This record gives sequence, C-alpha cells and structure tokens, in this order.
Amino acid sequence: MDAVAAAVPTAAAPPVPSARVRDLGRQPYTPVWRAMQAFTDARDAETADELWLVEHDPVFTLGQAGKPEHVLMPGDIPVLHVDRGGQVTYHGPGQIVLYPLLDLKRLKVGVKDYVCRIEQAIIDTLAQWNIEAVRRDGAPGVYVNGAKVAALGIRVRRGCTFHGLAFNIAMDLAPFSRINPCGYEGLQVTSMLDLGGPSGLDAVKPVLIENIARQFGLAVESAPPPSLPAA
Repeated sequence: MDAVAAAVPTAAAPPVPSARVRDLGRQPYTPVWRAMQAFTDARDAETADELWLVEHDPVFTLGQAGKPEHVLMPGDIPVLHVDRGGQVTYHGPGQIVLYPLLDLKRLKVGVKDYVCRIEQAIIDTLAQWNIEAVRRDGAPGVYVNGAKVAALGIRVRRGCTFHGLAFNIAMDLAPFSRINPCGYEGLQVTSMLDLGGPSGLDAVKPVLIENIARQFGLAVESAPPPSLPAA
C-alpha cells in the first residue's frame, strides 16, 4: 500500500509569473509615454510583464476626461493631454513614477482589484517607515492625514495595463498649487520626506517593487531600460 501511494505523482506547482524591472532614470514624459503605448500594442499572450520606474522632468498631465479648468497657472511647466484615466496631476524630480505593464487576464486580476493592490503596495511601502496611510473611497490614491502622497492614473487595453502611479518622495510640492490635484480644489498633497521618510528615491524603489511583486505574485528580475523614441 505504501509503495503504491509513493508512486502516485504529485501535482506540479504552477509557475510563478515573472516581471522585468526596468529603471529608466530621469526622462522627459513623452518618449516614455510613447514607449509604453508601443510595448502594450505589440505585446501578445507570451510577452513577459514589465515594471518601469522613472523620474520625470516637470510636467502636468491631464487624463482622458481631464478638464482644462483644473490647470490654474501652469506657467513654464508644459501641459500634456494623455490617454490615462483621471484628471490633472504633476510629475517632477523627487517623485517615483511606476508604470506596471501587466497582463491582467493572465494574472486573473480584475481592474478594480488591480487598483486596490497598487494602493496596498504603496500603503505597505509607507509602513516600512512607520507612516500610516489609507485609501479613500471614490478617490483613487493613497493619503496620509488627509493629504495625498500618491496618485493613480491607469489605462487598460486588451486586458493589459499601462500608465500607473506617481509617489511623492522628496520633491518640490509647489507646482501642485498651480492645479486642482486630481480635479479636487484645495486638495492637500504631501511627500514621504515631509512625513519623516527618506530623502532619496533609491531607498524607496526596491521596497515599492517588492510590495508590488507581493501583491501580484510576481518574481522580478532586473533588466536594462527600454529604447525610447526621440523627445
């Protein structure tokens, strides 16, 4: 009986999905935007997922339904109308922007769950520095004491994600006063540095990637940055 039982094969564990992590450094917005559009358009069911980290030059971006009246005084900072969800936000030095390029169908994750998992990864990252953060119903993003520390603006095409999150680490927050952040007049914004966190992006990036990987059950590996079109 024991010999027969020992001969019965056990079911193999399903393979862990992998994702390539690419750190693009500091880049203007448009070439990265065009590159992630091209990646999403070209990918198929076998294409590995990717996580792109980038720090953008100063720019205001308006989502698909973005209302120009929420851009109050752009001044010398360019304004781009882009193909993500959400209203207006600011990207600039000292902010981690993460673009998860994930096949949600393959991961068996719905869009609402995807947003919740991204938010939870940010909340868990802040907790590493003993910063207590929360999500807010009807207003995607992550908040500390009512002030927004991370914004989300996503797009899903053929079940695959692009665009992503903007996480304020150690940045000049003054440009946010030139807009109604995420379409909310008077919304306060904050950064990790102002909350007692680190003063540099490099301390936060690996923690954020680790928490994203945990949320989606991904095995991550580093890869070179992608080729970008001319600005």
